[in-house]
Amino acid sequence: MAKAQNKTVPTDKSIDLYLAGLEENRREEAKRLIPLFQEIIGYPPVLWGDSIVGFGQFLVVSPSGREVDWCLAGFAMRKAAISFYLSFDISKMGAYLERLGKHSHGKGCLYVKKLSDVDVNVLKEMITISVKEMLKWSEENGSMKKRTTSSAKV
Repeated sequence: MAKAQNKTVPTDKSIDLYLAGLEENRREEAKRLIPLFQEIIGYPPVLWGDSIVGFGQFLVVSPSGREVDWCLAGFAMRKAAISFYLSFDISKMGAYLERLGKHSHGKGCLYVKKLSDVDVNVLKEMITISVKEMLKWSEENGSMKKRTTSSAKV
């Protein structure tokens, strides 16, 4: 099946300009998160669309055959919360969620009102597990057709 057009794609937009446009408290939180993600994943930040700071890139194939590029993990500094994009079913991380602190979540997204509400060490563990599990699942199921960047650190 042909690769579908994804609405959110990596851009050449400046991370520094993105950060400069954030409110001061969100900018400081983002400045703490960028090196955290880089340390775990091993990729530089790339702005996906207008607001997602993503790390790494891969081509994933859904069971229906749809192919889309996506980041291994990332975050967006939203007004109401920080959205963390983890490529793994977060509900399977029950023990980590219990220790994390104040949050809410969807299937692959974690929402935190402010970084100080959570234990950053638990967040790091969750990011690491998410990336490892996603890579393992993708390779076992043949859904990752190609990597568009070098191997992740995890």
